[in-house]
Amino acid sequence: MYESFYNLSENPFGMTPNPRFFYKAAGHRGALAYLAYGIFGRKGFLALTGEVGLGKTTVIRAFVGTFHPCLEVAFVLNTKVGFEEMLYMFLHDFGCSVHGSSKVEMLTTLNDFLIRSYAENSNPVLIIDEAQNLSADVLEELRMLSNLETDNQKLIQIVLVGQPELETVLSRSELRQLRLRIPRIHKMQNLTQEEVGQYIRFRLSVAGSSNGRLSFASDAQEEIFRYTQGIPRLINLICDRALFHGYRHRTDVIGKEMIEESIKDLRHPASFWNHDGYTEQSA
Repeated sequence: MYESFYNLSENPFGMTPNPRFFYKAAGHRGALAYLAYGIFGRKGFLALTGEVGLGKTTVIRAFVGTFHPCLEVAFVLNTKVGFEEMLYMFLHDFGCSVHGSSKVEMLTTLNDFLIRSYAENSNPVLIIDEAQNLSADVLEELRMLSNLETDNQKLIQIVLVGQPELETVLSRSELRQLRLRIPRIHKMQNLTQEEVGQYIRFRLSVAGSSNGRLSFASDAQEEIFRYTQGIPRLINLICDRALFHGYRHRTDVIGKEMIEESIKDLRHPASFWNHDGYTEQSA
C-alpha cells in the first residue's frame, strides 16, 4: 500500500512477532535477563507477566532464538485444556514418542526424557503462554513436575507467561506451594515516551527508511505515547494507519493530526475502510 511511496522494503509496523523488528527497550532487556537468570540457573519455575500487546511472546521468541542450541524447548499455546492433554502436547514438542495415552505412561516418558537430557548436559524448558487461563488443578500438577530434580538442580525449567491476572492466580491460597517455588514474578514494563520515539525510528530503519526522509514529528510521537501508554502492539496499529494517511496526503512527515485521525480509525474501524481510494490503493 504505502511501502512503495516511502521506498520501504516491507511493512515496518506489521503485527507478527518478526525477530528482525525486535526493539530491546529497557523492559524487554529486563525480561531477557530474568529468563537467563532463571533458566540457566535452573531455578525450576519462572513467571513473566505484562499487559496485552507489550511483547511477552516476542521476548520469549528472541530468547529462544538466541540460546536454542543449548536448550530443548517445548511451547504450550493452548492453556484451556486438562493436564493430561497438556502433557501430551509438550511431550510431542520435546520430540518424545508417546507410546501410551495414560497419565502414568506419559509421566514415565517425561522422566526418561529428562534423565537422558541431564546425562547429555541439556536443559529442557517448558514455556506456557497465556498461563493466566490455567486451572488450579493444572498448576498443581505442574508444581509436581518440579519435583523431578537432582541433588542440586531442577531437571525441567517451567516458564509461565501471562497477563497481569496471572499474578492474582498465583496468589491464591491453594497455590501457595507453587508460589513459593517461583523466586520472583517479573512484570514487564511499558515503553517510556523516549523509547516510543526510538521504537518507531528503529522499525522504520529495519524496513529500509535509512535516509531520514520519512519521520514522525515530535508532537506526533507525544500523541502516540499518550494514547498507547507504551504498548508496542498499539503503537504498531497507530503507526500503520498514520503512514496510510501520510501516503494519502503525499507527505513524508507524519504529524499529530494524522495520529489523531488514526486514533479515530481505531475507535471507529469502518471509517478507516471508507477512505476515498483505499480499496484501489490496497488492491
